[in-house]
Amino acid sequence: EVQLVESGGGWVQPGGSLKLSCASSGFTFNNSAMSWVRRLPGKGLEWMSAVNSVGESTYYADSVKGRFTISRDNAKNTLYLQLNSLKTEDTAMYYCAKDVGGSYGGSWVPMYNYWGQGTQVTVSS
Repeated sequence: EVQLVESGGGWVQPGGSLKLSCASSGFTFNNSAMSWVRRLPGKGLEWMSAVNSVGESTYYADSVKGRFTISRDNAKNTLYLQLNSLKTEDTAMYYCAKDVGGSYGGSWVPMYNYWGQGTQVTVSS
């Protein structure tokens, strides 16, 4: 059974930082691309970032490029997202997702087949 368990969310002031983690099990982690997505209040899922199976290639949405960093530790079956320079509009539920999409013309086209329960990030003063 595929399990993805996010952690590390919380409340932070604008300009602050958080590091999210996603512990994975039930599939061969080092064979799978992974993504982070978020659900903004009252809106649908927004893809933010992806990393390929070995962690060599990363992709970001324009809204988070330069502020968020995706990484993975295949020895620990764990995916990470470092969130810096947080803004109030980053307030959302953040999910990690097992991604069967791919890179096309240098851009990531996501296709999720599993995702976790999410961790809430709230940015406010």
